[in-house]
Amino acid sequence: MPPRPRMLAAAIVAALALGAQAVPAAAADDPAGESTTTTSRGVEIPAFYTPPSELPGADGTLIRHEPLPLALSLPGIDGPLPGRATRLMYKSTDANDESVAVTGAYIEPAARWRGAGPRPLVAVAPGTMGQGDQCAASMALEHPLQLNGQTVSVGYEDLSVYRLLLRGVAVVVTDYVGLGTTDRLHTYVNRVDGAHAVLDAVRAARSLDSASVTSESRVGLFGYSQGGGATAAAAELQPSYAPDVQLAGTYAGAPPADLTEVTRAIDGSDLAGALGWSLNGFLQTEPALRPIADRYINEAGQQALKDLSTMCVGDALFGYGGDSSTDWTKTGQSISDVIRAEPVLQTFLAEQRIGSLKPAGPVRVATGTSDDLVPHGQARRLAVDWCGKGAQVTYVPVLLPGVGSGLLNHFAPLLTDQGNAISWLTDRLSGEPAGSNCWSMPVQP
Repeated sequence: MPPRPRMLAAAIVAALALGAQAVPAAAADDPAGESTTTTSRGVEIPAFYTPPSELPGADGTLIRHEPLPLALSLPGIDGPLPGRATRLMYKSTDANDESVAVTGAYIEPAARWRGAGPRPLVAVAPGTMGQGDQCAASMALEHPLQLNGQTVSVGYEDLSVYRLLLRGVAVVVTDYVGLGTTDRLHTYVNRVDGAHAVLDAVRAARSLDSASVTSESRVGLFGYSQGGGATAAAAELQPSYAPDVQLAGTYAGAPPADLTEVTRAIDGSDLAGALGWSLNGFLQTEPALRPIADRYINEAGQQALKDLSTMCVGDALFGYGGDSSTDWTKTGQSISDVIRAEPVLQTFLAEQRIGSLKPAGPVRVATGTSDDLVPHGQARRLAVDWCGKGAQVTYVPVLLPGVGSGLLNHFAPLLTDQGNAISWLTDRLSGEPAGSNCWSMPVQP
């Protein structure tokens, strides 16, 4: 079993380095009178996050918005540094073609954009935050650390947001479908839900009166891990779902493109809890899978799924790190064994595969060669698949030695490559053409 307290302490230290506040979020006023305040693991979820009973028809339409205090903010001559934030709720469409409310945040930077053209916009798709509503990335911008004895939520994605803001790039962050919003469960790593949430966040940001970005602003997508899968899927679905959102560039770091392989890798790993988030999300999207789950998942597994549904990353590391799914099944099979035994599950996961469509615009795929949590091989294969479809791909293998911890092998490339990824994306936002190294894939690790 991995040293859970040590990993948890490292996560807390990282959050403190960003400027943490171990306090619950305050309740928001609801002018429509339809929202109520709820609590998740002792954290008060503001009434803002409860969707109204009726949603607008057009995807990306703003439902409501309010000022969002940033935890790390300094006074400036022309406004707070690094920018002024707005909490958002907007309309999207899920994988079942049903209307859904999604929350997020838009940050107007104080820094001047020094690149070519008008101020650009980047949609940041967060990496794995968890499944409890208190884990939402928009809340983490206000409280980078939620620590109350019941939950540990670390806003590590704040670093990429602030780095973009300092370059004068406007940023919109999505919370994804069901994360933050109190009406449904977060559909973790769902290809369509994630893509739609990212693309509709762009639409919502451009319609905000206080935003300087317009339909003329270049748009980029930025994501790592779960976020890399969401931005990769968004680049594939943009032409059909959001033709009005033209993409200047997409960064997809460590994308979980093949969930069958990722499921096998995370089982028994530091982040084994993510397996529970995946299963919960699958059942939220496709209730027809419930009889299969009931047939295989034992009482301990059912309790784990319920428990994980309100957990953040820190909670899962401490509570389920190193656990094996064989303890969750009536037969003693792993979840991967169950998938191999059930064609319906194989079909469902095949439909989640990213790489079957040509992405819009230039894409940068980065993956740590020692990443065994979101396996390097399946991320590399995404780049190969896209190259085969004639896409403009920059493939970046991040060469780092394995250190024996799946979590560290996965997290280290994020920090190592983040600056280069942001530079590549801002070049695209300035209008500089992107190259492609598809020709080199046969000799790339």
